[in-house]
Amino acid sequence: MIPITKPFLPPQQEYSDLLNGVWKREWLTNMGPLASQLEMELKEHLQLKHLLFVTNGTVALQMAIKALDLKGEIITTPFSFVATTSSIVWEGCMPVFVDISEKSLNIDPAKIEDAITPATTAILATHVYGNPCDVDTINLIAKKHNLKVIYDGAHAFGVQVNGRSIFEFGDISTCSLHATKLYHSIEGGLTITTNPEILKKISLIRNFGISGYDSFSELGINGKNSEFHAAMGLVNLRYIEKIAEKRKQIADIYDDKLSGVRCYRPEWHPGSVNNNAYYPIIFESEELLLKVKSELDKNEIFTRRYFYPSLSSALPYLAKQSMPIADNIASRVLCLPLYYDLTFEEVDLICRLILRTQNN
Repeated sequence: MIPITKPFLPPQQEYSDLLNGVWKREWLTNMGPLASQLEMELKEHLQLKHLLFVTNGTVALQMAIKALDLKGEIITTPFSFVATTSSIVWEGCMPVFVDISEKSLNIDPAKIEDAITPATTAILATHVYGNPCDVDTINLIAKKHNLKVIYDGAHAFGVQVNGRSIFEFGDISTCSLHATKLYHSIEGGLTITTNPEILKKISLIRNFGISGYDSFSELGINGKNSEFHAAMGLVNLRYIEKIAEKRKQIADIYDDKLSGVRCYRPEWHPGSVNNNAYYPIIFESEELLLKVKSELDKNEIFTRRYFYPSLSSALPYLAKQSMPIADNIASRVLCLPLYYDLTFEEVDLICRLILRTQNN
């Protein structure tokens, strides 16, 4: 059986060594020394000035919306994980969908201005599969209309644009460190901003809004993370280059062996390098996708229609909308297995089955 993904697990002894210190200190959560150390090491690794380690990527989005005091409408993408939209709704705002680019699969900046109304307060865009949005154009639009920008960078760990971390763009960026991600802390997330005042506000929100021993500065939430999760993050960070290299090797094999398949890959940002968080392919038709997926399922090779269906038509708490490009792409995109322990032989088998099915 070949799953769609497996979490990277470091040598158990290395993780246990860090847990020995947890047992000695008896400090399990509330931003203990390991959580603080992880923040420092991630700032250095990602070349960032400010970064907060939080509960998960969803809470990171919710705190970002709260910290910017957003109301009314937030323009967003219909082609993302549900948390991108549900966080907007959860915080009492209204998501306004804008269709995507057929090439990058990210929100299409050329369509954003038509969606802006007097009630619009922000743009929340996803770097889909880690592929950077057109951050320069979005920044110009936001400045022109006095809008805030949040980037959902759940998939974008380690990604840079023209030598700068993707997390430096926008007012706030977020990242997921869930176990399915290329770098993880079992459960976890990051909130990043270049603005020290916003950082201070989110740090208070993360801890219930507590500003002193017996005082509160604002409405907060429990957005902290534990020493056990931080320990996993610290150990996994030691292996991030090794993980990235293996994933690149796998992606390169897919690229080579699937060159004859009637599909295409998303067009990556020209100023960035693919972090291989996922391996999506867009088939020429949904019929071909279903045919290939069925054959792979029969051989216990599990793929994922990520993201299907489009959020603009899938959520029971929002009215259905037609997003022609997102709807079309969602029906034809399939993510293939990609993880550190996946063998080259297994990749070869997956490719042979896809090619054989296409030609039958």
